[in-house]
Amino acid sequence: MRRSYLPTGLDEADLAPTWREQLEAWLEDAVQAGVVEPNAMTFATASPDGVPSARTVLLKGVDDRGLVLYTNLTSRKGREALANPRAALVLPWLPIRRQVVVHGTVERVGDAEADAYFASRPRGSQLGAHASRQSTVVSGRDELDRAYAQAAERFPEGTEVPRPAWWGGLRVVPETVEFWQGRVNRLHDRLRYRREGDGWVVERLAP
Repeated sequence: MRRSYLPTGLDEADLAPTWREQLEAWLEDAVQAGVVEPNAMTFATASPDGVPSARTVLLKGVDDRGLVLYTNLTSRKGREALANPRAALVLPWLPIRRQVVVHGTVERVGDAEADAYFASRPRGSQLGAHASRQSTVVSGRDELDRAYAQAAERFPEGTEVPRPAWWGGLRVVPETVEFWQGRVNRLHDRLRYRREGDGWVVERLAP
């Protein structure tokens, strides 16, 4: 199952001035390369007593403040992220031998920003947010289908579907952002932006 990686790599001189610009450039490369779900990322959290959990979510926004995802805030990831506000993200672009690894703190996205994003979602996804009490045990698929039908009845076609109070955004505020490029002989390139005071330093890590 072992596969050789590319001879070309990532040099310090290749990096953008900021982690955000570098992330946006690599994300665009992944899009252009046809990577499936290029904004898919692993979101790892832990309970207050340190029990870890991870799942795949979608990156829905990035700016100088951090990386944003949206979810049911009463789900396991929502509860853990708010009770123990530290997290890790991994964006794996395996076809182009790249990944980005982020570690940082978590903050809740403001209501106005969450409202604007929720309003942009497809109607079916909006209704699904009302129907699913994410991470709770359900008796079967029929229970979910009934809940969805009830939501559709409460908010008929042509009416606005409001954002549920329990649904919102989480922003991971980076402390480190590592850019990983696969290389031959497993001597991969790992360049990391690390927050230091009010600025950032760039470090090369051994593979």
